[in-house]
Amino acid sequence: MLPTTPCPCGSGRAFGACCGPALSGERPAPTAEALMRSRYTAFTVRDTAYLLATWHPSTRPQDLALDEEPPPKWIGLDVRAHRPLAEDHAEVEFLARCRIGGRAQRLHETSRFVKEDGRWYYVDGDIHA
Repeated sequence: MLPTTPCPCGSGRAFGACCGPALSGERPAPTAEALMRSRYTAFTVRDTAYLLATWHPSTRPQDLALDEEPPPKWIGLDVRAHRPLAEDHAEVEFLARCRIGGRAQRLHETSRFVKEDGRWYYVDGDIHA
């Protein structure tokens, strides 16, 4: 993805000024919301290594298969709320939309994040019906 391409996370910023530095390892996401946005972007480009690296070890799966056929086409992200709960804990509520085989689907989740050693990690989340 080119640095000047609009970032898939929907921030309105260019990829190189938004999620790009986190995905490349140049610098960690500065907030739980930024990490959530970068993880959404990682799903859009199928960056399994980044998704696993930003998943807290206490809840991280052994592996993550993103080989669905047909693959989801991620089409939008709406961050509904970013709630810092403490200096090192936060929640982010979001709605992500995709198409799988032409069918629209959505994921509405409140995710929990923890900050350790200066880095934010995804812990888990509650899916809303």
